[in-house]
This record gives sequence, C-alpha cells and structure tokens, in this order.
Amino acid sequence: MKNIALIATSVAAVALTGILVSGCTAKKTDATSVLKIGVVQLVEHVALDASYTGFVDGLREAGFEDGKNIKIDFQNAQGEQANCQTIAQKLVNDRSDLILAIATPAAQAVANLTDTIPVLVTAVTDPASAKLVKSNELPGTNVSGTSDLTPVAAQMELMKKIVPEIKTVGFIYNSSEQNSKFQIDLAKKECDRLGIAYIDATVSNSNEIQQVAQSLVGKVQAVYSPTDNMIAAGIPTVAGVLNPAKIPFICGEEGMVKAGGLATFGINYYELGKQTAKMAVEILRDGKKPADMPIQYLQTCDFAVNMDTAAAIGITIPEDLLSQIKQ
Repeated sequence: MKNIALIATSVAAVALTGILVSGCTAKKTDATSVLKIGVVQLVEHVALDASYTGFVDGLREAGFEDGKNIKIDFQNAQGEQANCQTIAQKLVNDRSDLILAIATPAAQAVANLTDTIPVLVTAVTDPASAKLVKSNELPGTNVSGTSDLTPVAAQMELMKKIVPEIKTVGFIYNSSEQNSKFQIDLAKKECDRLGIAYIDATVSNSNEIQQVAQSLVGKVQAVYSPTDNMIAAGIPTVAGVLNPAKIPFICGEEGMVKAGGLATFGINYYELGKQTAKMAVEILRDGKKPADMPIQYLQTCDFAVNMDTAAAIGITIPEDLLSQIKQ
C-alpha cells in the first residue's frame, strides 16, 4: 500500500465572476415524499468518487437515505462529453427534484438543459468562468454548489521547496477542461513570480497521455498537473513515465498522489461532497433557492506525500514538512 502522509493547513477561498441565466423554485419535502436525486459524474477516479461518497453520506447523516425517503439515480459518463449530455437529458426528463453534477463538463451539460430543476455542482473549480452562474457570490441561476479550487500558489511553492534547483516545469493537462486551464493560468502567474520557466504539454484524449509525458523527459526538472479529470484518471500512465525518469510529479489533489504522484497541497474531496450535501438539504428540506446560495469552498487543505514515490525517484522531502506529518 502507498505510504501517504497528511498535514492540515488553511487555504483562502477565492471568489470569481462569470455569466449565465435563469433561476428556479426549490421544492420543500415533507415526511412522506420520496424525492428523486439525479447524479451525473464525468469519470471514475479517486477524487470524484470521494466527492460522491461524501455527498451520499452527508445526505444520510441529515436524514435523507437512498431507498427510503430519496431515490438516487447515479450515472457515470465514463469521461465522454456526449455521455454527459445524454445522461443530463435523462435526468431532466425524469423530472428529478435535484440534480448533482460532478466535474465541470457534467455540470455544463446539465445547466444547458434546465433552468428550473435545482442543480448542485461539485468538483468544479470556478463555476463563474464555466458560465454556470452569474457570479460565485450570488449565482442568480438554478445552479450553485461547491468549488474544488486548490491552493495553486502553495503547490508551486511546494514544488520549489522540494526541487530547489528547478528551472523549468512541465504542465500536463487537458486543454479542453475549463477547470484545468483556469488552474494552469494561476500556476503560470506564480511561476513567473518565482522565476520558473514552463512548458505546456496538453492532451486531448487519454491515448495521448503517455506520449505527452515522454515528451517532457530531459526538458524539465518537475511536472505539475492541476485537478484535471483526464490526467487524474491516467495517473498510473504519467507516473509510469516520470518516476523511472526520476522527475518529481506535483499533483493537484491527494488521490493523484496516492496513484503514483509525489506530493500536493490539496483539498479533501470527501469533505467537499459532504459540504455539497448540506446545500442539498437546505434546498430539499428548507426550500432555499440555488440562485441565492453562494458557491462554497473548503477552508482547509491537506499536504500529501507519497513516500514510495519519493524513494523511487531519490527525492528527500524537507524536514520541516516531514516534522508536520500526522502520525
């Protein structure tokens, strides 16, 4: 089993702006009704799976249990945008009382098809720039939810601390994912401040991951990926190239580290899902409207390091980080 170590640290939430339309009337439940909750998840990987599990657990803790007073229709799009659209159409046609969309492409597919059904999103970095809400502070539409915005600046600082001699970093990500482009822009700004050059290494499908990762060998002293869904699902492939080449791989979240990356400062997706469940309860039980519910952020993040990967690539984790690891 991978040796993963965690420490808690605080991270400030960032609010951003964007555009979209509409609103909805939330439906309050009573003691006898069985509510239909539709769920569309972009793809299977550790982070998104954890956010769904946290959502279900959070609902159950609040008294909403699948098979009793709610019926959850969970659908996985297997990483295909066309599947997201098909699933979204089904959930809308089924007249779901609430729809949960996990990851940006899934959220966009649902939001494009309904402006009346309450929609909650999670694992979406910036709902405003994804055009899901009018603003993150006041959505003004039938969409709200939780952001998985990670402390990108802290991740770049972490990279510099672990690889102090770094001159160039490779950014590997799917350029079609809005959340990835948003985070990479933040990473580039921080690298400019730190005096680190960077190379974009983008993929458009999972079959390109190995070749793109190999293209960075010999050109960079570290590689970084944000919370990119395609890369997260393909971490074993990336690690299979970078680890033998002894190139440190800084990741956007803990699940990517567990799968073979080196280290991160990232959020806990299970807790993000539970936070989203609290918003669902406010809609289903209390009659709140997504239009009036600001996008929420986790206020803490975790340091994660894969000690097996560190040993394999010959990297020594600085003592001031190791001294803070939870035992």
